[in-house]
Amino acid sequence: MFKSGITINLLDFLQRFGENLAKDYAQAGVDIDVEGEAVSAIVSQIKGSLNRDTGKIGENLTGIGHFCSLVRIDSVRALAIATDGVGSKIKIADELGSFETIGIDLIAMNVNDMICTGARPLSLVDYIAFEKVDPAVSRAIGIGLAAGAEQADISISGGEIATLPEIIRGVDLAGTGVGIVDIDRVISGEKIEPGDVVIGLESSGVHSNGLTLARKVLLKHHSVDDKIFGEKTVGQELLTPTKIYVPEVMALLEKVEVHGLANITGGGLGNLQRITKYGFEITDLPEPQAVFKKIQELEGIADSEMYRTFNMGVGFCVVAKPGDADAVIEICKGHGTKAQVIGTVVKEPGVQVKDFVLSY
Repeated sequence: MFKSGITINLLDFLQRFGENLAKDYAQAGVDIDVEGEAVSAIVSQIKGSLNRDTGKIGENLTGIGHFCSLVRIDSVRALAIATDGVGSKIKIADELGSFETIGIDLIAMNVNDMICTGARPLSLVDYIAFEKVDPAVSRAIGIGLAAGAEQADISISGGEIATLPEIIRGVDLAGTGVGIVDIDRVISGEKIEPGDVVIGLESSGVHSNGLTLARKVLLKHHSVDDKIFGEKTVGQELLTPTKIYVPEVMALLEKVEVHGLANITGGGLGNLQRITKYGFEITDLPEPQAVFKKIQELEGIADSEMYRTFNMGVGFCVVAKPGDADAVIEICKGHGTKAQVIGTVVKEPGVQVKDFVLSY
């Protein structure tokens, strides 16, 4: 039977990213320290509602800090709930006047979190807030939502459009996804043990995290129309949709004993620390895509800060027994996703990448 698992305080997790990262983000307009305080402030007020009577409908089965929430719906099943937006990636879409793919990012941001618990995503409701409603933009966003829903094999079951001229500048996009999982099949990270391997699944680029910093660096030196990535412009590269990992992960759960799953979002590979009390040694990373190399080159950013901020080519991680690594890689390959063993689980907490530590 699934227990509440490892409860991680989200404020503590944010603070693990390091003082230099916080400084970089603050200069880009995102203050991680203040965000951490905001998380702590709201949690202090709602923590009484986090735990319902054990075994009853509505019981919270996950602690603050996991990738999504699990809520008991009966004796054997739990409802998975995730909510997220596309962040400042919407700014690039606005600057290019190209909103056709941003809906894919919204689907990805929610379903990639849900599957970290082993849940099968089912549906999503979207929320679009306009400074001034634009039907053409709504239609373009809908194109991406439909494409993302097809990739994730979910429905779009509803949504909301709000006009908020005194609050919103341009447009914002967010949503909430739901899924379902058998309680005895939840991937909580409790099975992770030293000696397990970490398999990294390729990303499609920056995804939808770290965009504020990426935009500030690239657009400080180039315009959105500059072709510095082959035939792709800066804007097109930043708008590359976040990869959706639902098909391969659902296949893995049917065929392999998966010990842990992690969506590599803001904070990079430091997200691995969210799923276990053990640590990770990451020793064999793939070559990052050109966009990451360019960001680092333009501002002379240290490797440690790049890996604390971006996915650096690894968008999702699977933790499994060493003997199952080949099967994981082969299943991912069958779904068109490159994967490789990038490291191992160790007893000492923390995420060690190259010669630096991402989290403690």
